[in-house]
Amino acid sequence: MTSHQTAQTMKPATAAKKLGVYLEATPAEFQEGVVSRTELNALQTDPPQWLQDLRRNGPHPRPVVAAKLGISIAGLARGGITEALTTEQIEALKQEQPEWLQKERATQAEVRKEAARIAQRNAERERQSGDPRS
Repeated sequence: MTSHQTAQTMKPATAAKKLGVYLEATPAEFQEGVVSRTELNALQTDPPQWLQDLRRNGPHPRPVVAAKLGISIAGLARGGITEALTTEQIEALKQEQPEWLQKERATQAEVRKEAARIAQRNAERERQSGDPRS
């Protein structure tokens, strides 16, 4: 029995997500086609000019906007940001420091602090139990 290996493909939305770009800002040929795993790897390894420009200037999808602002995606929604933002708009928000952004950054800092505390507690428990995996 011979097995024919078919190229794994994905929808443009999935590829855009993996590339960290806003689908609606990509070229029409990208949006209308399918992307193979090989093509995705090539885009990541040697990004064309349009991809470099999108990553640098945006518009950026909400997960990227949230990361650049140091907050959660839910925090973006609470702040009223529901659309993609350009790098320039993100930088303006960082400069303005609106109250909602300050609160969301504080919340995110607390979340990270709590996650670190839990990880440390779990590591300590593992050490104390003499788990051979540690």
